[in-house]
Amino acid sequence: MVKINLKIIVIVLVILAAVIFGIFSKKLGIVKDDYSIVYLSTGEVYIGKLTTFPDLQIKDIYILQITKDEKDPTKNNFQLNPIKDALWAPKSLHLVKDNLIFYGPLMSDSVIAKKLEEQVK
Repeated sequence: MVKINLKIIVIVLVILAAVIFGIFSKKLGIVKDDYSIVYLSTGEVYIGKLTTFPDLQIKDIYILQITKDEKDPTKNNFQLNPIKDALWAPKSLHLVKDNLIFYGPLMSDSVIAKKLEEQVK
C-alpha cells in the first residue's frame, strides 16, 4: 500500500513540475515571444522567434538582406523578407550550433524591430 501511495505522489509531483515548467518557461528564457537575430557562418542573417530548448529553433522567420542604395552606391539599405514567401517556406528552422556565429534578442527600439512592427501591421 505504501509503494502505491509513493508512486501516486511521484506521478503528481512530475505532473506538477511539468505544469510549472510550462508556465515559467518564458521567464526562464526557454520560450521567447520577442524577436532575436541569428548570424550564421554562411553569412545569412535570420530574424525570428528563437527557442533554445530542446534545440535551437527559429520560427516566424525573416531573412535580412543588404542591398546597395540605387541613388548613392556608397550607402547600404536593408530588406526584411519573410521566409513564408520563399519557395521552400518552412514553418521553422532547426539550427546547428556549429554554424552559428552569434545570436541574441533584438532591442525593441532597434531599427529592425521597428521595421518588423511596420511589416506585421
